Amino acid sequence: MNAIELIESFSEFKEMRNIDRVTMMSILEDVFRATLKKRYGTDENVDIIINPDKGDLEIWLNRTIVKDGEVEDEALEIEYSKAIKIEPDFEIGEEVSEEIKMENFGRRNILSLRQNLAAKLLELEKENIVAIYKDRIGDIITGEVYQIWKREILVLDDEGNELVLPKNEQIPSDFFKKGDTLRAVVADVVVKNGSPIIVLSRTNPAFLERLFELEVPEVFDGLIVIKKIVREPGERAKVAVESYDDRIDPVGACVGMKGSRIHGIVRELRNENIDVINWTSNNQLLIQRALSPAKVVSMELFEEEGRVNVYLKPDQVSLAIGKGGHNIKLASKLCGYEIDVYREGAEDIDDVDLDEFTDEIDNWIIDELKAVGCDSAKSVLELTPEELLKRTDLEEETIAEIYRVLRAEFE
Repeated sequence: MNAIELIESFSEFKEMRNIDRVTMMSILEDVFRATLKKRYGTDENVDIIINPDKGDLEIWLNRTIVKDGEVEDEALEIEYSKAIKIEPDFEIGEEVSEEIKMENFGRRNILSLRQNLAAKLLELEKENIVAIYKDRIGDIITGEVYQIWKREILVLDDEGNELVLPKNEQIPSDFFKKGDTLRAVVADVVVKNGSPIIVLSRTNPAFLERLFELEVPEVFDGLIVIKKIVREPGERAKVAVESYDDRIDPVGACVGMKGSRIHGIVRELRNENIDVINWTSNNQLLIQRALSPAKVVSMELFEEEGRVNVYLKPDQVSLAIGKGGHNIKLASKLCGYEIDVYREGAEDIDDVDLDEFTDEIDNWIIDELKAVGCDSAKSVLELTPEELLKRTDLEEETIAEIYRVLRAEFE
């Protein structure tokens, strides 16, 4: 392989990997100098001229002319009789430059040179990917699904870089096929065994925030600010928004005419219910809005303890709790308070919500009890086992276990 073939092959590599010309030349020179240093012991007296665009490579070895028989280091000195063969006018003490041809390196050295170049360029490519994606953490990426595994999905971006969407960063109802277009947010960049791993996420709150920026121009322009987002991916999300312009209704702008703006976001999130509420620094009002669609009658706020007792009409309790308890969990996260829900007018405010028993009672059983209007422990205990057996599809053994667990709470 001659110089032109070697440089041309790496010029193509440069274009393919999107490496700039200056960096490419620097890498080529470093690798050639390392090879020359290995061969001659030093590279201080070597000039390397490279033009990757044209495929030109010139290596010049500069040596001092000494008398015949007085050469101590062939890498630094040349005998007078050899020097005048290059140029007859040379004299002792002058410096002579002699071109080194690639052919003189030998096949083994050229192969080693090529391998070193490839390794250097791949290393640079990895560093570039890490630098690019570290700056893009929190941004939305659109890629193509290339491979689907049990624990993750391999995604290719527009440049052919490999990105990873782990299972725990996917919405539970996500389903992709090879070749599908996928949107996700860059969650993290890690280097494992020398290789960069770009981690994507569709469950991160930042993903929902970026989607709002894409769908709602006022959010993108900064006229509406998203103060906080809390999510149960695939189930429900609450987004608190605020506008610094009194003429703009932040909730209305985010939802759009007949829900036109938010529908696109809901579809992307696999029909995740999204509640958009007005942000306020008034904690009681924020809690009231966060529990929407339930209507709060009154509340007791315990600032130091970080909790609040909320009283609602009996028909509003299940709305406040929500399916699977998602509504009250998200409201609590959004406001930063532990929320306890009570039915207004209940004689005993020490009742316990059924969702507090999820570690002992299966969720489907709790949903069955809620379906017949029982949303707290005492509302269940007020019924006889026979009544519960008639009104639900639960078996006698299951009902007996429910009563045992609930009664133990008040003993």
